[in-house]
Amino acid sequence: MGASDRFLKLTAADPQLAVAAASWSALIESLPDAAWLVDAQTNLVVAANTAAHALLGSEPGALVGEPAESLLMTPEDLAYWSEALSGNPGPHQSEATIYCERGSNMGRNRRVRRTIQPFVHGESGQALIMVVLNDLTERYETQDRLEQAMSELQATLESTADGILVTDLNGGIRAFNRRFSELWSLPHTLLQQRDDPAVHAWLRAQVEDQEAYDSRLRELVNSARLSTVDKLKLRSGVLLERCANPLLHGGQSLGRVYSFRDLSEREAAQQRITELSQTDPLTGLCNRAELAAVVARAAQQSARGAGGFALMLVDLDRFSALNESLGASGADLVLLEVAKRLRQSLREGDLAARIAGDQFALLIHDADVPSAETTARRVLDAISATTQIGNLSFTLTCSIGVAVSPLHGRGLDELLANADAAMRRAKEAGRATWRMHTLRRAADPRVTIRMDHAMRQALAQERFRVCYQPQVDIATGAVVGAEALLRWFDPDFGGEVSPARFIPVAEDSGLIIALGDWVLRQTLRQAALWREAGLSIPVAVNVSALQFHQPGFAEQVACDLRHCKLPAQLLELEVTESLLLRDADDTLARLKALAALGVRLSIDDFGTGYSNMAYLKRLPLTQLKIDRSFIKDLPGDKQDAGIVTAILQLAKALGIEAIAEGVETLEQHQFLKKAGCERFQGFLFAPALDPARFVARWRSSRPGRTA
Repeated sequence: MGASDRFLKLTAADPQLAVAAASWSALIESLPDAAWLVDAQTNLVVAANTAAHALLGSEPGALVGEPAESLLMTPEDLAYWSEALSGNPGPHQSEATIYCERGSNMGRNRRVRRTIQPFVHGESGQALIMVVLNDLTERYETQDRLEQAMSELQATLESTADGILVTDLNGGIRAFNRRFSELWSLPHTLLQQRDDPAVHAWLRAQVEDQEAYDSRLRELVNSARLSTVDKLKLRSGVLLERCANPLLHGGQSLGRVYSFRDLSEREAAQQRITELSQTDPLTGLCNRAELAAVVARAAQQSARGAGGFALMLVDLDRFSALNESLGASGADLVLLEVAKRLRQSLREGDLAARIAGDQFALLIHDADVPSAETTARRVLDAISATTQIGNLSFTLTCSIGVAVSPLHGRGLDELLANADAAMRRAKEAGRATWRMHTLRRAADPRVTIRMDHAMRQALAQERFRVCYQPQVDIATGAVVGAEALLRWFDPDFGGEVSPARFIPVAEDSGLIIALGDWVLRQTLRQAALWREAGLSIPVAVNVSALQFHQPGFAEQVACDLRHCKLPAQLLELEVTESLLLRDADDTLARLKALAALGVRLSIDDFGTGYSNMAYLKRLPLTQLKIDRSFIKDLPGDKQDAGIVTAILQLAKALGIEAIAEGVETLEQHQFLKKAGCERFQGFLFAPALDPARFVARWRSSRPGRTA
């Protein structure tokens, strides 16, 4: 018997069932989901809508009269309909997968949710069961596709080196990768809790600048389409680059995607590159390029009213010989030690740079000439400390040139050029000393050539003259010595030419050697004449570095003394303090040779150079001459007073005389006398005098006469 026959037989036997089925057919036909009615007494389908036929792949009307268990033949359905025939059809809801053998869905599995609800038709009192199937296939397929997409997305997120965080518009966390949690050191327990506010609180706590962090988040909340890139410094030291971009779908903003990139290594590498571009690779000091930048900034600040600054050029003495002795590695150790000492010599904020092999530059902020001099002396002391390389101990020295901005220039090139010129003068003065750049009018080369020629003519024609400044016993006022000073008068150069003008020209041209020899011979002749006349006093002669280091200088002095028949003890040779350390061994040998003759030896301009005390006490000296620069501000300048007192104590400790030059006032005289100075010279007593006037002053100063 077919399904339609069973239905006709059933409705013929029960007209009320036909009425109920007819009344519900219109209702279930209006439903979008598959639905059918089952007679509770027989489990036969009495009505089914078009959606049911389409889902199950049957012809319209073909389901009516079919047993309910035949439509969905799952074990669950068979069990339910078996219970229904027993008179216990309760409501039921569940999901199932069905296999379609017919229709458009043939050969496909469909995922459905079945809802079974028994009820009684009101008019007929007929017991019916309604079955509704919701086709969930598309939803599950969409969900599967979404899960697959999410899996692919998560795999993509995990494969990237950046940390990724996806949030909705309210900050709710939708996705993140493992790298994100690693960068932010998120605790695993916090991630498991899925507590978004706690996660955001953790992120905020890790940032150094929390105020800026909060400000940027507020900016992003207020502008849903804003894209930003910024940097976050975490308390752990990690530097993150944060990119925030809107998450859009269909033109609508759904949230934000944050990517975090660790810039720590790149930043460190960039910093290292910057350091290499700005520093010397051996010593770690600044290089010339960085020095130029710092000098430029200092010059700008100075132009805006800030204080001046000083630039010092420090050149190691005899470093080439040291390099040959120690080798490249040993010389590098020396340079490292020098760099260390230079750093320790500077104040905070000052700068040390290495600009050549054994040449360094120092930038001293807020410096004038006096403070630059103080720093130069401090650097000389630091460099001269005993150096130990392996088993070898030795003493380093350096020569320093100083230029002060804006007095001596503003830019690096100008300041370096002036400091270099000053440094070369320090070298020429015997090394191991410093020199300040001196402002001179730019010399016309033609004038220099003319002056050199004029001096040579004057020397040949004996138009130079020697004058003598009395040296006076400070206690008695008696003249006890004389210093020979060279003078030159030439109408073509304005009359009396200052030694400060013509001596540098003579030194540059080498004429100073011939001039020095002439002065020495003239002075010895004059001293011999005075001795014959009963004026037996020592005469002092200045000796230039070039003259002193001439081969056979001591022998020449001995020859001149014999020629003039003058006792050696009546000759005093004055050498500059810095000359003493120029080739120290050779200098010491020459001084000892002169001392062996009986010649008196004096250090001129003491205090302006640099003397190693251990070396100084080995020298056969008879006198220290205190430089006039320490005398001129006495007794008011406490620093100069302290320096002069120290020099006098040093002279006493060495067992030699001390003489002060440039004494011009009674106050200076009284201070020196009280401090224990033995002799002085200067305008207070007399300027440099010609021989006749000198004799007159000598006679007036003799015991029993008033000085």
